[in-house]
Amino acid sequence: MQGKHPQDTYNIMSELILPNDTNTLGNLMGGRLMHWMDIAAAISAMKHCNCPVVTASVDNVSFNNPIKLGNLLTIEAKLTRSFNTSMEVYLKVWGEDLSAQYKYVSNEAYLTFVALDPNGRPRKVPELLPQTDDEKKMYDGALRRRQVRLILGGKMKPEDAGELRALFVKD
Repeated sequence: MQGKHPQDTYNIMSELILPNDTNTLGNLMGGRLMHWMDIAAAISAMKHCNCPVVTASVDNVSFNNPIKLGNLLTIEAKLTRSFNTSMEVYLKVWGEDLSAQYKYVSNEAYLTFVALDPNGRPRKVPELLPQTDDEKKMYDGALRRRQVRLILGGKMKPEDAGELRALFVKD
């Protein structure tokens, strides 16, 4: 199985925010945004492994700036690291007021996906080969983020978390 580069997984998705997408304040509903984020991230993961994927986890999603009715939403997604059967995808969400020519960051998040074989079982994924300095930093940080996710999800004991052990275990 040949490795792939983060740029091979790059996906960009845009949506115009319409009345049905907003709450009573005229802001994009968080649930609708999370739905679109899940789709954009899943596409990136599928571009990497060339098979169906399922969402395994969603890290903290903080809404820094609302996206208003009539604005353009743009989601950029790209793999940061692949593990055995799972992949971490980084998302950056932009809002844009086209008439005012103003673009702003709405939020960022990490989602994790698991690749599936034809029987719905986890399957091995290709290695991710970072190239740029930023890609290498994201790749290195992915291992720590994965350990935090596994500890919080009860799938890893804090004492087994390597360099994060000190955050959870007092020696």
